[in-house]
Amino acid sequence: MLRSTSNLILTALALASGITASAVPRSTEKFNWSAKKGLLAFGDSYTYVQGTHGHQNFSFIGDQFNYAYDEKTLLSNKIVQNQTGTAEGGPNWVEYLTGCGEQPGLTSPRTCKKQLWDFAFAGADISTEYTPLHHNFTVSLVNQVKQYAEYGHSTLTRLLPTSETLVAIWIGINDVGDSAKYAVNFPDFYANLTGTLFDSVETLYDLGYRSYLVMNLPPMDRDPSNVGSSLPTPNATQVSWWNEALTGRAEKFGKEKKDVEIRVFDAHERLAWILDHPAEFGIVNTTGYCAGYDQPDIEWNYRAYGCPTPLDEYFWYNTGHMTSHTHRILAGELEAWLMKG
Repeated sequence: MLRSTSNLILTALALASGITASAVPRSTEKFNWSAKKGLLAFGDSYTYVQGTHGHQNFSFIGDQFNYAYDEKTLLSNKIVQNQTGTAEGGPNWVEYLTGCGEQPGLTSPRTCKKQLWDFAFAGADISTEYTPLHHNFTVSLVNQVKQYAEYGHSTLTRLLPTSETLVAIWIGINDVGDSAKYAVNFPDFYANLTGTLFDSVETLYDLGYRSYLVMNLPPMDRDPSNVGSSLPTPNATQVSWWNEALTGRAEKFGKEKKDVEIRVFDAHERLAWILDHPAEFGIVNTTGYCAGYDQPDIEWNYRAYGCPTPLDEYFWYNTGHMTSHTHRILAGELEAWLMKG
């Protein structure tokens, strides 16, 4: 968990500015993040962490061609933290939130105070029913959950009871981006997509999980590939339609299941605030990225690549991902929100 003074200051700045997040109807039992012992994560490159038994640059464990795994493989797997261990050049939000895998090197999730078991796959969409796979080895969100249910659940519940686990899902970035030019009625299309997403949540519910965190879309229309464009793809309206559909599905799920805690964190509003007030967060560049972001000496030799400031002073890591610094800020605000219960 994040405990640094700087993160608490950043959190206070944002919360004092009146930013709010969504919560859907709760069960009678208080949502208690401090009592949780682990995070079970699904999603795309914003959430993926590299594992020693994962597909390089894409997953913690396996891929579509190495779909099955046994207990020994899962429990011996370690989180890899280095420049390519995430899509952000450093720790991402789930690692900062749990404090698991945050340090350079290898970390077994079993050794963390809050265990992180991350089954997100970089480049994932929700389902091939709506959009094609980015690669033939990609594991979609639907298959991430199926894979976990078949090969991971029985092992992990012996280490991490469902009652002590928070399930986190951040998906939709690729779905909305990949379908942005489809000739469809987007509100209806997103309603169907999020419906399929919550079919997978239903699978997790049937496995016994009752605490859920869902993240909505970041301001994709403001990433470096879109900023300044008269026709951003996707545009702000599409992002808004998705976020409305997601919240609606979460509310429906919360009303139908009387024994769940499901909350939608408004990552869009938080990140938009950072983009609008970068100086409060030590950020000087919100529209571009450092061209040498993936070079091995970028941390100290950034000027050699035409970058006037270190990566930590950029909001964006590349055309579609945020820097590890931005993830750290977001995780700090998310932690504060979760700790409010």
